[in-house]
Amino acid sequence: MTSKGAESEHPSVTLFRQYLRIRTVHPKPDYGAAVAFLEEQARQLGLGCQKVEVAPGYVVTVLTWLGTNPALSSILLNSHTDVVPVFEEHWSHDPFEAFKDREGYIYARGTQDMKCVSIQYLEAVRRLKAEGHRFPRTIHMTFVPDEEIGGHKGMELFVQRPEFQALRAGFALDEGLANPTDAFTVFYSERSPWWVRVTSTGRPGHGSRFIEDTAAEKLHKVVGSILAFREKEKQRLQSNPHLKEGAVTSVNLTKLEGGVAFNVVPATMSASFDIRVAPDVDMKAFEQQLQAWCQAAGEGVTFEFIQRWTGAPVTPTDDSDPWWAAFSGACKDMNLSLQLDIFPAATDSRYIRAAGIPALGFSPMNHTPVLLHDHDERLHEAVFLRGIDIYAHLLPALASVPALPSDH
Repeated sequence: MTSKGAESEHPSVTLFRQYLRIRTVHPKPDYGAAVAFLEEQARQLGLGCQKVEVAPGYVVTVLTWLGTNPALSSILLNSHTDVVPVFEEHWSHDPFEAFKDREGYIYARGTQDMKCVSIQYLEAVRRLKAEGHRFPRTIHMTFVPDEEIGGHKGMELFVQRPEFQALRAGFALDEGLANPTDAFTVFYSERSPWWVRVTSTGRPGHGSRFIEDTAAEKLHKVVGSILAFREKEKQRLQSNPHLKEGAVTSVNLTKLEGGVAFNVVPATMSASFDIRVAPDVDMKAFEQQLQAWCQAAGEGVTFEFIQRWTGAPVTPTDDSDPWWAAFSGACKDMNLSLQLDIFPAATDSRYIRAAGIPALGFSPMNHTPVLLHDHDERLHEAVFLRGIDIYAHLLPALASVPALPSDH
């Protein structure tokens, strides 16, 4: 097989590579080209296509396969169209060429995060339709912008729109992560991102003097308290082999700001933290803890939230839940080994779950290193194709879940 893709290449792989070549990369994603590509897929597949502009230039594309019983709530298959920036000098191949090597690895930004899943949804639906299947529940595929920079002009706005309510979603699938082992990871919740800026004010003066009560001294105290908490959480994770990263609260000091000159003691200094709060944490108590650390550092030390997410519902994963029973049952039929986890970062699932819709994060990539946001992001074509098979089994199970009390 040649690196450029020989005639024998599977058409689903060819489509995947076409989609990867669309430069939906920040800071200036070509969303127009992605929407046009998706509209063409809708036309070929005979699916309904709706474009919802949630902010100027930010369009959510919804492809719909109507069920035989539209009174039932629908299945929502979500994916995002944008990808993170690249440092081309660190790549072996052009990150937007979708180069395929002799072994079958496809190199491109978005191979894992998450253009693979978008095409797997489409190709699973294509296959099921071609085989003449119809299912009771409607299947909606949503392709959203802006996820990589917070989803504030994407899913966060979309869930508030009447067009989203009209989808009547009962259950959703969204992105997960690759798994280097034989297992497939399934995420049922995620940590809540808190971006906190601590500001310390104190007495200014000349850099040659021992001034009391400086902003720097007080900031040092509060930074010490927060980083001591970080160390405690890190030790908790490392000392318990059963704990996964998503089950503890992570903290990172990401910015230090202040000062005007080498010889001037500043009146104000600040430290910014990226905190990811685990789902089982009492958020009110944690906020009070931040307050206490600031107070203990001295007068004039305050904190503010640049971002604070407090809605971290957990999607049920017990067999009594009909959605989980359908999902895990289909996986069992395929002999897939599932690994349940809490997503360590943030995805659009948080907006979906906060809207009261159970959601699982699932990207069917096993025996695959986690390379999202990395140089040389790549995916093997065999892993990609197997993902289509997996969705072609999952969708009939989910779209055939019998009527539930919540459907009426």
